[in-house]
Amino acid sequence: MTQSTADPLHSLAHAHLPADIAERWIGLLRPSLRLERTTEPGTDRVVGRLGGLPELPEGEEWPAWERNGPLTFIASIDCAALPSADPGIALPPDGTLAFFYFDGQLDDGTALVMPDEPDSWAGARVLYVPADVPTTRRTAPEGIEAYPEVPLTARVETTAPHLGHPSVHREFDVLPGDHALWSEDFQEALWQHFRGTEHRLGGHANPVQDAVEVEVARGALGNPPWDDPRIKDEALRWILLAQIETDHDADMMWGDAGVLYWLIRPEDLAEGRFDRAMFTWQCG
Repeated sequence: MTQSTADPLHSLAHAHLPADIAERWIGLLRPSLRLERTTEPGTDRVVGRLGGLPELPEGEEWPAWERNGPLTFIASIDCAALPSADPGIALPPDGTLAFFYFDGQLDDGTALVMPDEPDSWAGARVLYVPADVPTTRRTAPEGIEAYPEVPLTARVETTAPHLGHPSVHREFDVLPGDHALWSEDFQEALWQHFRGTEHRLGGHANPVQDAVEVEVARGALGNPPWDDPRIKDEALRWILLAQIETDHDADMMWGDAGVLYWLIRPEDLAEGRFDRAMFTWQCG
């Protein structure tokens, strides 16, 4: 995709990096859809929501994690309502994506969903409901309290890779401590640019700690040692589907101001295999 030279990340890169490094870094940027609370109800185009209760097909069971209990509904996205501009991810043209997560309401956070624990993968789900399938709004299962409903709008925004992302290492090989990408001014400018609650579809994930693609790739490979070279290659095959950050408006708190991430391989996304999406989460 051709990036607009008017993009603020282009200006930021050229203001803080040598010209050659700036251009190489710009080549790694990806478009995304940033999801934000609607500020003018009735005017902003609502594309989805955090919290509330889900609309599920008749006969579809509420997602549950065997031996642990039902998951909590986190968010839904109306694919047909999304902006027509390129979001950097091949989402369905219509239908609804619904995200569920075992958020600890039933066990006070004892059971954790982690990419390196396959037995826990059932604790996070993505359901796709085609537009022509009749649905009904469900009541939350016993013991699950629905989050407050927060309507969301979307805008296209360019995202940058975390310095631990394999695409950065593929482009720059080794990043010594004095590399320009590590400079305090550049990192501070990036932080200021992306500050604020960050819910997102597509683009680069904004990790709290290190590259989430690497975490998911290792889990998908069966948890080899962290220095296994296959992990970086596998990480390049995974893209962000959605991230849902801690959000006080929706009473959502993931650990210590953490973030939930769902990732998927492009070929599974193209085939609508949302059951193959993988999940991880990070907090401070």
